[in-house]
Amino acid sequence: MTTDLEALGQAIKRAQHRNHRTMDAALREIGISLVQWDALRAIERMPGASGHELAVATFQSDQAFGTLANRLVDRGLVARSAGRGRRFEHVLTRAGQTALTEGRQLSVGVLKDLFAPLDETQRTELLRSLRELTGGT
Repeated sequence: MTTDLEALGQAIKRAQHRNHRTMDAALREIGISLVQWDALRAIERMPGASGHELAVATFQSDQAFGTLANRLVDRGLVARSAGRGRRFEHVLTRAGQTALTEGRQLSVGVLKDLFAPLDETQRTELLRSLRELTGGT
């Protein structure tokens, strides 16, 4: 029997959409969106990274990340400083670190609920398969 690859692609998209909607709703409780939280996570992982590097890490265009970074700076969650040339480097502020920590606390319950239909063996296999598919670690 051959796997319907179109159905497989749609199932991945549905799972991602469900994850996005659920996480976004939970994070709104602390006043940030999933896109903002994802940017904060990337900045924490890559302190001093340029806007371009962070755009790549968060699957955004340079322009979209620049707009997002401006909003995060305006809210006091991120600080930017001039780097070499035209480069701006990004770091979390204390408020940004607090938002990131609160988001992580919220995400634990949300992700447990999202993955509840799968037992631990299935979760491990799904993660392994997705990492293999995307070349990720």
